[in-house]
Amino acid sequence: MIRVLIADDQPLVRRGLALILAPDPDIEVVGEAADGAEAVDLAGRLLADVVVMDIRMPVLDGVAATGRLAEVRPAARVLALSTFDMDEYVVAALRAGAYGFLPKDISPEELVTAVRTVHAGEAAVAPRLLTRLISTYVRSAAREPRPAPTAPAGLTPREVEIWRLLSCGLDNAGIAAELDISVSTVKNHITGVFGKLGVRDRAQAVIAAYETGLVQAQRPA
Repeated sequence: MIRVLIADDQPLVRRGLALILAPDPDIEVVGEAADGAEAVDLAGRLLADVVVMDIRMPVLDGVAATGRLAEVRPAARVLALSTFDMDEYVVAALRAGAYGFLPKDISPEELVTAVRTVHAGEAAVAPRLLTRLISTYVRSAAREPRPAPTAPAGLTPREVEIWRLLSCGLDNAGIAAELDISVSTVKNHITGVFGKLGVRDRAQAVIAAYETGLVQAQRPA
């Protein structure tokens, strides 16, 4: 069972999300929180696997709550939700440790799929938000030069290459084919890359790749 905690300051939204998730035989909604501080507390006490977290809440907002959960309850994976598509919210949530970021106008089926995805340890970001995020880097690249690539200390040349390939969108099988190595070897290297970068998933690793200049957005023609 996937133990899910729902955090939103609007009771009607919490109830609606619970009604969407409850019928799935593999999901159990174990609790509801009205603010970020309560979400952090309940996630630990209820041993939540996934926290469906609104970004804008009182007392402690969703971004701050996500960062605190990463410290005190790292086993709880956050799926951030927001009414707003603003790029800074997406980046802030992913930097804080969220495994996914979705708008609240997604379909019930997309929500259930996203909960399963983040529970499996993969990133779940709505395509339109990912497109906006990438376009932000493109506009940035058009305005000013990107920094020269600076790989964090400790990464081996092979780890840097795997980091670059995953940041370009290749999955594990694609990286393995590109480098002529096994998928299990790729997984081991990615685990090492995440540890040395201090990131939790591929989405955070991609952001780090752009910020260090390892990967550069293509300038518009």
